[in-house]
Amino acid sequence: MSPLRFDRTGAVNPGEGVGSEQINAAAIQLAKIRDEMTSSALDLKVGNAFVRGPEELLTAYAADRRGSVLGRLFKCASHMHTIVDRVVVLGSRGSCTGAQAILESCCQPFWNELSRADRGSKPRLYFGGNSFDNDSTQGLLHLLDAHKGKPAASELERWALVVIDKKGETPETSSAFRQFLAALQMSTGSDRAKLLELLIPVTDQNSRLHESHTQLGSTEIYSIPDGVDDPFSVLSVAGLVPAAMLGANVIELLQGAVAMTEHFATAPPQENVVLQYVATNHLVEKHRGIPLRGLRLWSKALEPFGLWYDQLVTESLGKELAGDKTLSMVKTSDLSSRPQQHLHGKWDTVVNNIFVEEVRFDALPVQRGENDMDTVCDASKETLPEALKRVMVAANDELKRAGRLSTNLSVPRVDELHMGQLFQMMMLATQLEGQFMSVASAANI
Repeated sequence: MSPLRFDRTGAVNPGEGVGSEQINAAAIQLAKIRDEMTSSALDLKVGNAFVRGPEELLTAYAADRRGSVLGRLFKCASHMHTIVDRVVVLGSRGSCTGAQAILESCCQPFWNELSRADRGSKPRLYFGGNSFDNDSTQGLLHLLDAHKGKPAASELERWALVVIDKKGETPETSSAFRQFLAALQMSTGSDRAKLLELLIPVTDQNSRLHESHTQLGSTEIYSIPDGVDDPFSVLSVAGLVPAAMLGANVIELLQGAVAMTEHFATAPPQENVVLQYVATNHLVEKHRGIPLRGLRLWSKALEPFGLWYDQLVTESLGKELAGDKTLSMVKTSDLSSRPQQHLHGKWDTVVNNIFVEEVRFDALPVQRGENDMDTVCDASKETLPEALKRVMVAANDELKRAGRLSTNLSVPRVDELHMGQLFQMMMLATQLEGQFMSVASAANI
């Protein structure tokens, strides 16, 4: 596992950005809040339970491989791999975007289109329950053959239902649950034992959903820890249950998060990626009046991660007439629109690039054709990763020449170990900035 690296150089500009001394001073102030966060990680009142959550899950698993939360989860997932070909996950956007980000970043890009053999007998994964959209709900029910009105005949037709709702009171999720539960009952031939086998609730231990499923007789109910809100639940059972169904390496996801927490808790301010990220972005907003943060994702695998991050920041910092606004975008798919706005539009955006250093598959060359009618042949000696890097460097250089502000976060690879780091970094950064905002004015930073 290699560490994430943060480069603030593009935002260090005393004229239009902020100076190094300002950032370092803010990072020292942030370190004091960091120390309080890590020492009070189990104090549920301050919302820091997510900080030590991954470590607690791993410790409990090492002590009890069968009875721990992870032990139960791995057994359940392994069983599902043998009996179903699809899993439907219902939950709000805050509950499910993290799981979608794990799917896109840790699995083959077109996972649901692969044959069962190519998926290693792991199920396809579908998401719903985050809106009252009639047609998307009907489309998914049709895909599950609910319209046929007959029981599933084999594992290729059989599906399972995971419902994620911390309080059991989300209207969209509750509505969808009624519809998909009826379809699941039909697919099991109203066999109660089969229904309970294929139904997995993920909720608060004291929620109505937990109570109703206990009365129903559900044997597998996973409890979201107290003090962990929806966007911060990606590395709790809310994100790990779908991840395990996919066969993602849950242990490595958690190990990556633990490594980031250790870095956050111990690295000095000038070397701490979380402190530097927060200090730079916060000061650009406060001292330069730049309210927007553009998250440029230089990998399509990170697109759902960007949506998750938008949700995380919006729910956490966009309150009481304060907080920045975020906008995630995947490069190079919109290089002709957003970059033009960033270069020539209002001075209202700091661009935070996320680069992935290594691709997962063999590098594909850009090949010359016999009758090329375009200029792509100019890059015919490049591979696609080389072409992406060239465009990425050029786009960043354009920002620098125009005096526009940017930062770079380098992710070594898109896999479980490094996504665990990335998820945890952004949750730590968001929680840290939220607490920093409440004291920053008084400290004049």
